[in-house]
Amino acid sequence: MRWVVIGIAGLAAVVALVALIGASLPRNHVASRSLTLRRAPAEIWPVIMQATAASGVPVDVVESDPPRRQVTKVKETEKAFGGTWTIAITPMAGGSTVTITEDGWIGNPIFRFVSRYVIGHHATMDGLLKDVARKFGERPELSGT
Repeated sequence: MRWVVIGIAGLAAVVALVALIGASLPRNHVASRSLTLRRAPAEIWPVIMQATAASGVPVDVVESDPPRRQVTKVKETEKAFGGTWTIAITPMAGGSTVTITEDGWIGNPIFRFVSRYVIGHHATMDGLLKDVARKFGERPELSGT
């Protein structure tokens, strides 16, 4: 019985520490990732739009300028996190660069800790851009902050 109490107390201490560290992190963050593809923006646009639509996050389209730019905002009904995603597809010699910029916030300090130190603010962007590169049979080399 004593070990159970010690285990529960230890777990509570870890959760409290995570919450404390999370509370010290800024609520808002900006993260960005880029991917260069050997494709024209018009080829990339439908693939990336399909991939973002499949994410399951409820968003409103704030701005759309196919095949160059789209800005989405997480719906106000979402209370745990929010912000915008700006997708820019820039033509360049021999292809295009796709850049996703997330200007977001995370309300819960524990989720803030997990997003920063466990998952990373880039996880969703990285997964989406890697999927897009694979659909074109290209190697997903990502860059960004």
